[in-house]
Amino acid sequence: FFNIRRILRLAPETRWIQAFRTNAPGFSMQDAPRLLAPIAAVLGERQRRGRAALSALSLRHLLDSISSRLDENRDIAGYLRNLLIFLGLLGTFWGLIQAIAAIGGVIGGLTVGSGDFVEVFNEFKAGLLEPLSGMGTAFSASLFGLAGSLVLGFLDLQAGQAEHNFYNDLEEWLSGITRLAVPEGTLPDLGGG
Repeated sequence: FFNIRRILRLAPETRWIQAFRTNAPGFSMQDAPRLLAPIAAVLGERQRRGRAALSALSLRHLLDSISSRLDENRDIAGYLRNLLIFLGLLGTFWGLIQAIAAIGGVIGGLTVGSGDFVEVFNEFKAGLLEPLSGMGTAFSASLFGLAGSLVLGFLDLQAGQAEHNFYNDLEEWLSGITRLAVPEGTLPDLGGG
């Protein structure tokens, strides 16, 4: 759900950018989504001054801010993947501990000296059901942890691609409204006279 939320969270951000670019009716700088709040603040201030262009330094600062906000979500998704693997391993060891304890109980409960061999063997078979149950817990926990991690990894990959596409589109748009400052006298003479 967290990774799907990451993807769905980009929709209002994209709508806000489109509304800003087209100056849609009812558009307000104060309605900026959380991720684009720094951009809205800078562009709102620049619009009030009558110039919507950004400097290259402002562009870099804004993109770094957006990138760090996106990275926070990637860190949480990575933590959740690793948590599933850890829980799978924890369940594996728990199941193995149960199995080993049950095997010890079965072996300790065997009495071969005073009984029929068939009865002892049937008792041994019945006693092995508990260790097998522990082994089942161990393997199912491992399978759950690894399968869950695989699914979360795929969803994280999809969310990451959506965030990268959003970031690249944002970078291209902001680059289009960025004014590069070139100090006077630093342009090379191209031999035009």
